[in-house]
Amino acid sequence: MWGAPMSRQAKKILMLGSGELGKEVVIEAQRLGVECIAVDRYPDAPAMQVAHRSHVIDMLNGQQLREVIALEQPDLIVPEIEAIATDVLVELEQEGYHVVPTATAARLTMDREGIRRLAAETLGLPTAAYRFADNLEQLKAAVAELGTPCVVKPLMSSSGKGQSVCRTPQDAEECWNTALEGARGKSVRVIVEAFVHFESEITLLTVRSASGTLYCPPIGHIQRDGDYVESWQPHYMTAEQLAEAQHIAGTITGHLGGYGLFGVELFLTADGVVFSEVSPRPHDTGMVTMVTQDLSEFALHVRAILGFEIPGVHLLTPGASATLKATQTSKDFVVGGLEEALKLPRTQVRVFGKPETKPGRRMAVALSADESVEIARKRAVEAAALLKEEYVHVD
Repeated sequence: MWGAPMSRQAKKILMLGSGELGKEVVIEAQRLGVECIAVDRYPDAPAMQVAHRSHVIDMLNGQQLREVIALEQPDLIVPEIEAIATDVLVELEQEGYHVVPTATAARLTMDREGIRRLAAETLGLPTAAYRFADNLEQLKAAVAELGTPCVVKPLMSSSGKGQSVCRTPQDAEECWNTALEGARGKSVRVIVEAFVHFESEITLLTVRSASGTLYCPPIGHIQRDGDYVESWQPHYMTAEQLAEAQHIAGTITGHLGGYGLFGVELFLTADGVVFSEVSPRPHDTGMVTMVTQDLSEFALHVRAILGFEIPGVHLLTPGASATLKATQTSKDFVVGGLEEALKLPRTQVRVFGKPETKPGRRMAVALSADESVEIARKRAVEAAALLKEEYVHVD
């Protein structure tokens, strides 16, 4: 029970990170009459364009983070990205603030070392073999031990930035430089993972709410350069695979605790299901749920963090998503091809409204639904191919 936004009785959430996923969270929260404050490191971020107000801060700066939270006094602090001073979130939670899902979950999952050690060493879940390296020589030693190909990732990054495949020992230095360039924060530590020969990779959206834990139908996806380019729902799994996946997702999210939606990434291999990563918030591959489910991942997240019961989630139709990615850096651009893309049947487009393009940055997503996943995938890819960023020459 709460009053209108901007009133003394308002329910307030503060988004730490205001990208395309945060934008959809804000829209869903506002549908329930919640006051929304968007925070990010740059102005005019997507969620800022729909929030009641916004702030631009360095979220890795603990003092700035404390100041904006003290100013706004939110009921819920909702992290949406990895690059946040999570040690300050832990302190704030101890002082009485409510961090979604918990400050500990935010700290662990925004650090690949913390979550990998938790999954493999504490919970005994199946993961790829891994090592950590603080310098190039340690990286070379890890590559030699794990063998090639292997995957090198910074401990903290987003949208696949800094990830690369080390195919030969001679690639180690290039992978090290790529990881440092793509890392968020000041850490120079990397994780090296043995290559998993998987049949497919999925996201199992897992919701912890006052009703207990529920799972959305599995989402298949394709990544390039560590970032998703295409997803579809449902992804076929055997009953045994699904049970194993739900056990892994339930175990890791149960340990993290709190209410909210978690994106659990898994590999499906010939030998079973292997844990990859978990995000305690809506997942980029889950944007497909905006056309497939009765409640999108964003609606589920908002209901869960507000403490509402969620009796179930229902797949209304198979569907797919495909992304538009920028090819260069510019603030002078337009997104074209909307008219052509929207002519396709059962197709929607979300243009994120980011104020600047950068190579590989997601700028929009095409969403298509159909009676079969195959047709939906084909149409989503077709729609995304019709979208294009056009750069405007400014004298």
